[in-house]
This record gives sequence, structure tokens and C-alpha cells, in this order.
Amino acid sequence: MYKVKVYITLRESVLDPQGAAVQQSLHTLTYNEVSDVRIGKYIELTIDKTERDLDQLVKEMCEKLLANTVIEDYRYEVEEVVAQ
Repeated sequence: MYKVKVYITLRESVLDPQGAAVQQSLHTLTYNEVSDVRIGKYIELTIDKTERDLDQLVKEMCEKLLANTVIEDYRYEVEEVVAQ
């Protein structure tokens, strides 16, 4: 079994209005040291052992459903989970 951690972020060229709102709120709370905020998504997948190529499987899921590849980038980490 595998645990896959998927991190999805807006591309640098895409404006992030949610991040800008959070940054403004942090400044209002006197956290003026914060110079930029980008909001993203974190998804954990548990995937059973499979004969399919795991990297290809995760890439397909990200590109077909989890990430909007026009405006978002993604990266992922795979961790093998030992059943106890």
C-alpha cells in the first residue's frame, strides 16, 4: 500500500486573489513581515499495490481530475506503507 501526498499550487503567472486577501488580513493583524501568500491544495491518496506503474497512475489522476493543469502545478511524494 502507498500513501501519496499531492501538493497543488497556482502557477506563478496566475493571480491568487485568495492569497492576496489572506495577505491583507495578516497585515491588518500586524504581520507586516509577510510579503506574499499563495493558497494551494493538499490531497492524500492511499493506493493499494497494483501492477500498474504508480507514477503514471498518479500523474493521470492529477492531470485528469485533481489539478487544473492550465493554471495549476502539482508535485507529489510517494511513501510505502507497511501494513501492521
